[in-house]
Amino acid sequence: MKSILTLITLLITTLTFAQKQDLFNGKNLDGWTVYGTEKWYVEDGLLICESGPDAQYGYLGTDEHYKNFELSLEFKQEADGNSGVFIRSTVDGTQVSGWQVEVAPPGHDTGGIYESYGRGWLIKPDPEKDKALKMGKWNKMKIRVDGDTVTSWLNGTEMVTLTDEKIGEGEGGIALQIHDGGGIKVKWRNIKIEELN
Repeated sequence: MKSILTLITLLITTLTFAQKQDLFNGKNLDGWTVYGTEKWYVEDGLLICESGPDAQYGYLGTDEHYKNFELSLEFKQEADGNSGVFIRSTVDGTQVSGWQVEVAPPGHDTGGIYESYGRGWLIKPDPEKDKALKMGKWNKMKIRVDGDTVTSWLNGTEMVTLTDEKIGEGEGGIALQIHDGGGIKVKWRNIKIEELN
């Protein structure tokens, strides 16, 4: 009986991990498209975004679209880290349509959800949750998108949960953002997605 339970546990674990997919291969930008003139490059197995000479908005978007999923990644902010992770998004030039889970310096609502070129801030984390952010160190972010509901976590702390009909109707890919203004550098690694049924 014990061996059967062990086998079942192993099978469930294997199936769970088999569903996770690496979005970043650690070598190049295959599977992604660069939008704008800001710098996106791979160095020492890390994905790095850095302000370019135009100091404008820039995006790195997946070629594939994802509807319902759980996304996990790690980021490390260097210099000014204002950035973000877009969900169900499309990009035209440097104008994005979709919703951003904020990645920003302390006191600037990392984990909150913002609608660009639309309603603006939809929800911000409670200010006391800001202590979950480790500036200048690696941070783990998880984003779950299921139907109308989006939940974000930062280093194991649930930052926000939002149910929104407009997000539920959204279609598109995942995109990483670099903010305008210049002087920004953010490193990314372990970008993985698990699609939900």
